[in-house]
Amino acid sequence: MSSIATHPLRNTIRLELKNNLILGGMSQEAWDDLEPRLEIVEYRKGDLLVHQGGHQMEQFFILEGILKRVVSNAEGKEMILRFAAESDMDTSYAAWRLKTPVPYSIVAVTKVRMAKLSMQSWVEFLDRHPDVKARFEYEVMHLMSEVMAHTITLHLLDAPGRLARFQRKHRHLIGRIPNKELASYLNLTPETLSRLKQKHSIA
Repeated sequence: MSSIATHPLRNTIRLELKNNLILGGMSQEAWDDLEPRLEIVEYRKGDLLVHQGGHQMEQFFILEGILKRVVSNAEGKEMILRFAAESDMDTSYAAWRLKTPVPYSIVAVTKVRMAKLSMQSWVEFLDRHPDVKARFEYEVMHLMSEVMAHTITLHLLDAPGRLARFQRKHRHLIGRIPNKELASYLNLTPETLSRLKQKHSIA
């Protein structure tokens, strides 16, 4: 864990952050306020970043790798709600605002490098920069809408339809997510997913 200023890849990291869907286009004043708040962290595949039901809340900006948002029931059955990769983010913002525990876990699907900060610090930053806050809150609503649309898709579309929707909506993730993870996201068995991929010549 290190600050951007002391990181050996600091110039690359700054460029990657400026490609982030939330942070791109910020004023220099906003960058000067945000950068000292950020920590650069690396996680291994399978590491748990946020625990479902927990109260430790953070804001994540992905620099490299893939995260998943997942919920589990009391029996341990999991449902993957979304994947997020480079230039995207994940957050506990809604739980923070509602003063409730985080209703999902956030887990590293691959090795991940990210910039993160506590939700307290992120909210303080947003309150100082209303333009960034407006863009961020729009993206949070869009993210929640996408999760709902995915959940509905699992009920309305057949297996080929679910895979086709994933390919259409998430081209940048094709070939990067392990078969087992993608099958779980699409509510398929790994065997069914493999057959569908072979039939449609998908990597």
